[in-house]
Amino acid sequence: MGSDFGFYVIDKSQYAVIATVNEDLTPYCIPVSAVRDKNSIYFHCAQKGHKTDNLISRPNACMTFVGDVTPVPKEFTTEYESAVITGRAHEVITDEEKIHALRLICLKYAADGMDKFDSEISRSLFRTAVWKIDIETITAKRKKYDSSGKEMKYGRME
Repeated sequence: MGSDFGFYVIDKSQYAVIATVNEDLTPYCIPVSAVRDKNSIYFHCAQKGHKTDNLISRPNACMTFVGDVTPVPKEFTTEYESAVITGRAHEVITDEEKIHALRLICLKYAADGMDKFDSEISRSLFRTAVWKIDIETITAKRKKYDSSGKEMKYGRME
């Protein structure tokens, strides 16, 4: 149940926040456009940068995804759905898998532009890094209120 609901939240989320660890062991978090393919998460980024340096040196990562969010002012709270995954990140190195991942990302975030996908791939594949996290753990949570204002607790689903 937990992974099914967690996958549901991941698949509908508009972005994720990836947490990595800096060289001095302090946390570093940044939003990414992520997509799920079975039990893996793909995202793209520049070939060089803070996130890339962290993932190369310390590949353990955590990602948070948020689904529906609805403020409930009368209860001084917010309804939401969330999923959190952990796993080890590794850079995708074959062109075939990179194109597969980028196609999935574009289908999720830019479906209306897919007629330009092949030309964009040939123009920028060489300068785009793609990373993959194989999901090791997943937890999910939903906080929601019924019509009378009573909280319906779903709790953590693992």
